[in-house]
Amino acid sequence: QGQLVESGGGLVQPGGSLRLSCAAPLRYFTSTSMGWYRQTPGKQRELIAFITWRGGTNYADSVKDRFNISRDNAKKTMYLQMDSLKPEDTAVYYCNQCPPNNLYWGQGTQVTVSS
Repeated sequence: QGQLVESGGGLVQPGGSLRLSCAAPLRYFTSTSMGWYRQTPGKQRELIAFITWRGGTNYADSVKDRFNISRDNAKKTMYLQMDSLKPEDTAVYYCNQCPPNNLYWGQGTQVTVSS
Protein backbone atom coordinates (compact mmCIF):
# COMPACT_ATOMS: atom_id res chain seq x y z
CA GLN A 1 0.00 0.00 0.00
CA GLY A 2 1.42 3.33 -1.08
CA GLN A 3 1.02 6.73 0.46
CA LEU A 4 -1.09 8.00 -2.43
CA VAL A 5 -4.71 6.84 -2.40
CA GLU A 6 -7.06 7.47 -5.30
CA SER A 7 -10.83 7.23 -5.01
CA GLY A 8 -14.03 8.28 -6.73
CA GLY A 9 -14.02 6.10 -9.81
CA GLY A 10 -16.95 4.12 -11.05
CA LEU A 11 -19.19 3.29 -13.97
CA VAL A 12 -20.81 6.19 -15.79
CA GLN A 13 -22.61 6.71 -19.06
CA PRO A 14 -21.11 8.79 -21.87
CA GLY A 15 -21.63 12.45 -21.10
CA GLY A 16 -21.65 11.81 -17.38
CA SER A 17 -19.38 13.18 -14.68
CA LEU A 18 -17.13 11.91 -11.93
CA ARG A 19 -14.98 13.60 -9.32
CA LEU A 20 -11.80 11.80 -8.36
CA SER A 21 -9.88 12.44 -5.18
CA CYS A 22 -6.26 11.81 -4.31
CA ALA A 23 -5.21 11.68 -0.69
CA ALA A 24 -1.57 12.71 -0.58
CA PRO A 25 -0.40 12.78 3.03
CA LEU A 26 3.05 13.93 2.00
CA ARG A 27 5.12 16.44 3.87
CA TYR A 28 6.16 18.07 0.62
CA PHE A 29 2.67 18.22 -0.91
CA THR A 30 2.34 22.00 -0.75
CA SER A 31 5.65 22.53 -2.50
CA THR A 32 5.49 20.00 -5.31
CA SER A 33 3.71 19.72 -8.62
CA MET A 34 1.15 16.94 -8.76
CA GLY A 35 -0.48 15.19 -11.65
CA TRP A 36 -3.26 12.87 -12.65
CA TYR A 37 -2.33 9.93 -14.84
CA ARG A 38 -4.33 7.21 -16.49
CA GLN A 39 -3.54 3.83 -17.95
CA THR A 40 -5.47 1.57 -20.28
CA PRO A 41 -4.71 -2.15 -20.68
CA GLY A 42 -1.44 -2.81 -22.47
CA LYS A 43 -0.41 0.84 -22.55
CA GLN A 44 1.87 3.11 -20.56
CA ARG A 45 0.56 5.55 -18.04
CA GLU A 46 -0.37 8.86 -19.59
CA LEU A 47 -0.14 12.21 -17.86
CA ILE A 48 -3.45 13.95 -18.44
CA ALA A 49 -3.30 16.92 -16.08
CA PHE A 50 -0.91 18.56 -13.67
CA ILE A 51 -0.99 21.36 -11.16
CA THR A 52 2.02 23.23 -9.83
CA TRP A 53 2.65 24.28 -6.27
CA ARG A 54 1.55 27.75 -7.34
CA GLY A 55 -1.74 26.42 -8.73
CA GLY A 56 -0.91 26.64 -12.39
CA THR A 57 -2.48 23.89 -14.47
CA ASN A 58 -2.09 22.18 -17.79
CA TYR A 59 -3.98 19.42 -19.57
CA ALA A 60 -3.50 16.88 -22.27
CA ASP A 61 -5.41 17.72 -25.42
CA SER A 62 -7.54 14.62 -24.92
CA VAL A 63 -9.10 15.99 -21.73
CA LYS A 64 -8.73 19.75 -22.13
CA ASP A 65 -11.98 21.67 -21.59
CA ARG A 66 -13.60 18.61 -20.02
CA PHE A 67 -11.47 17.89 -16.95
CA ASN A 68 -10.43 20.24 -14.16
CA ILE A 69 -7.58 19.59 -11.75
CA SER A 70 -7.46 21.28 -8.37
CA ARG A 71 -5.77 20.89 -5.01
CA ASP A 72 -6.51 21.67 -1.40
CA ASN A 73 -3.19 22.14 0.31
CA ALA A 74 -4.75 22.31 3.77
CA LYS A 75 -6.28 18.87 3.27
CA LYS A 76 -3.34 17.57 1.22
CA THR A 77 -5.85 16.38 -1.33
CA MET A 78 -6.00 16.70 -5.09
CA TYR A 79 -9.10 16.44 -7.24
CA LEU A 80 -10.02 15.76 -10.81
CA GLN A 81 -13.45 16.88 -11.93
CA MET A 82 -14.34 14.98 -15.08
CA ASP A 83 -17.26 16.14 -17.19
CA SER A 84 -18.57 15.11 -20.59
CA LEU A 85 -16.97 11.72 -20.19
CA LYS A 86 -16.29 9.64 -23.27
CA PRO A 87 -15.75 5.90 -23.67
CA GLU A 88 -12.08 6.59 -24.44
CA ASP A 89 -11.72 8.01 -20.94
CA THR A 90 -12.07 4.49 -19.59
CA ALA A 91 -8.89 3.75 -17.67
CA VAL A 92 -7.37 3.33 -14.26
CA TYR A 93 -6.60 6.78 -12.89
CA TYR A 94 -3.60 7.48 -10.69
CA CYS A 95 -2.13 10.45 -8.91
CA ASN A 96 1.52 11.14 -8.28
CA GLN A 97 4.09 13.86 -8.31
CA CYS A 98 4.79 15.43 -11.65
CA PRO A 99 7.23 14.17 -12.78
CA PRO A 100 6.19 10.97 -10.96
CA ASN A 101 8.11 9.19 -8.27
CA ASN A 102 7.92 5.51 -9.15
CA LEU A 103 8.02 4.54 -5.49
CA TYR A 104 4.72 6.26 -4.79
CA TRP A 105 2.25 4.78 -7.27
CA GLY A 106 -0.98 3.76 -5.59
CA GLN A 107 -3.56 1.24 -6.71
CA GLY A 108 -5.50 3.75 -8.77
CA THR A 109 -9.23 4.04 -9.24
CA GLN A 110 -11.12 2.53 -12.16
CA VAL A 111 -13.21 4.76 -14.39
CA THR A 112 -15.46 3.05 -16.89
CA VAL A 113 -17.52 5.03 -19.38
CA SER A 114 -20.08 2.87 -21.13
CA SER A 115 -23.72 2.88 -22.11
